[in-house]
Amino acid sequence: MQNNSIKKIVPKSLLGRSLVIVFVPIVSIVLITCLVFYQTSWDVISKRLSQSVVGDIGLVIDLLEKKEISEAKNIIEPKLNLNEAKLLSEKYLNLEIELLENEFLNYKDFKPKKRVLDTRLSQELKALNREFVFDSEDLESGLKIKIQLDNNILIVNVNKDRIYSGRAFVFILWMIFSSIILFFIAFLFMKNQTRPLKKLSILAETFGRGQDAPFLKSSGSIEIRQTANAFNLMRTRIKRFLKQRTEMLAGVSHDLRTPLTRMKLQIAMLKDKKIKEEIENDISEMTTMLDSYLSFTRGEVLDPIEEIDFKNLLKEVLHSLKTKDKKIDLMIINETISSGRPAQIRRCIVNIIENAKRYANFVNISLDRKNEDVVIIIEDDGQGVPRENYKDIFRPFFTLDKSRNKSVGGSGLGMSISRDIVRSHGGDINLDKSTLGGLKVIINLPT
Repeated sequence: MQNNSIKKIVPKSLLGRSLVIVFVPIVSIVLITCLVFYQTSWDVISKRLSQSVVGDIGLVIDLLEKKEISEAKNIIEPKLNLNEAKLLSEKYLNLEIELLENEFLNYKDFKPKKRVLDTRLSQELKALNREFVFDSEDLESGLKIKIQLDNNILIVNVNKDRIYSGRAFVFILWMIFSSIILFFIAFLFMKNQTRPLKKLSILAETFGRGQDAPFLKSSGSIEIRQTANAFNLMRTRIKRFLKQRTEMLAGVSHDLRTPLTRMKLQIAMLKDKKIKEEIENDISEMTTMLDSYLSFTRGEVLDPIEEIDFKNLLKEVLHSLKTKDKKIDLMIINETISSGRPAQIRRCIVNIIENAKRYANFVNISLDRKNEDVVIIIEDDGQGVPRENYKDIFRPFFTLDKSRNKSVGGSGLGMSISRDIVRSHGGDINLDKSTLGGLKVIINLPT
């Protein structure tokens, strides 16, 4: 369960995963650095600033409370009066002080925060052995400290610069800014590295659909260059193999026509009509198979890639296959347009419909679009095919004795050729039990 959640979060693309590999360590380093800095340097800085301020406040208190005997007035009075203490504090200590006579602290004004600064300041003020309160709510306007002096309250206004150091946050901001720059540079480098892989993916998909993929220029790292070169070599070998197979198939099929023509001429001279009819049926069946071969090879060589409107294509096919004794229905669920070889796709659909017509009285065809795929379903009300023979149907010349016999025609290549056509377009054909009682053929073609 937890693994599935992690898989959902992790990016699917190589670029995304590479950036995560870079991003996670950078963020971890920044967080650890900031945490260590906060626990050590920032704490030490706060402690030193607090000690400095409290030390100066202690000096002011000592000067205000230290007494001396005035010989002129014959009385004991403070060594410094309030005005002299104010002048001294402002000039040398950067502190502003006030004295409220006959006043006592109100602890409701005490608003300590759970911050390093407040904690350190409280610890240092306790060393004065006097009651105190302070307000650090608004540090921008300074820190106000109130200290009880006998029957008076000493108010000390501390400038922000004396109690707070902004260098710590400058350091943290610089760390974050540097990490963003590093991440951006890593993004540019990784994007440049994954660009050839994206091109390879597009070309492989194009080539897998049976379209002519251009030569892939190798670039990037050694591993990516090797992959690109391997793809180019594979593409060349496959194209060479397909060309040789097509030429051989076309040559064999064409060469066999000559002896078949001679046989027809010789059979025409036979007087036994029964033998003559049997041999003519065999020759006719062989001619049909050869026509299927030649038709397929011609389409594989000559058909250009075009935009296909499947709604119009299916209507054209149905119009050409109209028969009085067979009913064929067409249901358009979603109209869809894709690219491919129209003649081959038409031949594929015709082969399947013709196959269904031979063994059924009703054929239903539906057109839909699911998950970016063109889905064509052809089902009939015939006897159907046992599930254990689904794979065998696509074998060349395969027939089922119980449900199919030679008297109904067919070369035994229709389904095999149809599957080759669909797979050459990057799709596939699947079989299932039809709700009508017969066979359901499901064609999936990528858009």
